[in-house]
Amino acid sequence: MSDADAQLQPRRSGLSRRQKRAVSRGVQYVVFVAAVIAFAVLADWGQLKNQFAQWDLVKQMFPDVITLALKNTVLYTMSGFVVGLVLGMVIALMRLSSVGPYRWLAGIYIEIFRGLPALLIFVFVGVAVPLAFPGTEIPGGTYGKVALALGLVSAAYMAETIRAGIQAVPKGQMEAARSLGFSHARAMVSIIIPQAFRIVIPPLTNELVLLFKDSSLVLFLGVTLEERELTKFGRDLASQTANSTPILVAGLCYLLVTVPLGFVVRRLEAKAGEATK
Repeated sequence: MSDADAQLQPRRSGLSRRQKRAVSRGVQYVVFVAAVIAFAVLADWGQLKNQFAQWDLVKQMFPDVITLALKNTVLYTMSGFVVGLVLGMVIALMRLSSVGPYRWLAGIYIEIFRGLPALLIFVFVGVAVPLAFPGTEIPGGTYGKVALALGLVSAAYMAETIRAGIQAVPKGQMEAARSLGFSHARAMVSIIIPQAFRIVIPPLTNELVLLFKDSSLVLFLGVTLEERELTKFGRDLASQTANSTPILVAGLCYLLVTVPLGFVVRRLEAKAGEATK
């Protein structure tokens, strides 16, 4: 090979692809450690402790933060989840129906309630419903209103999840059931839907985590002292004491529920992945 040909060839890098990845990871670690050190050095730890670690306020919050606020948050979440699951199932079946108007209504509902912020749904339930139907009361008071608001929001997401689960069941299952004399409705209830739910349990559990956090919007409905959930409970005490420790404790109580639920979701997804292999 001549000297001219050698000059025309591109020069090879001195590092292999694996070495480049190692260098890239090393740089990222250095940047991360530098950021942590900078935060540790520059943060005003005394001010942070004064605002977020007042142990007298922490003691003052117990046991009410658990027996009242956390209990209400769980009740709001579970009631909204049940309403959303039932309504979502109906909408999912409408979405798969051979009747055109059912499909159109289901599609419109899903697009509207997935597109609107959850806060607007709470305002709608708390203000618009009483104005539209004067003299009527939603059963359960505040608990009923929260269940309806959270259920309307979650149903749109659950409907699409359940629809995808039903469509993921092999069509041969329905054909086999019909060949055995099952009606379409009986085959759907006895064979297709149970299999679909095994598929959609992980995303439905994830929806439960989202609802647990969205339950904080109950404060926009106006609640009594006995109906407060975690966010409202921590916010009220923080306003009374001019300190942020109650908000931090409320946040930790959220994590007591959401972190285990997140672990459950990951385990269910892992098992579902192993079952499909």
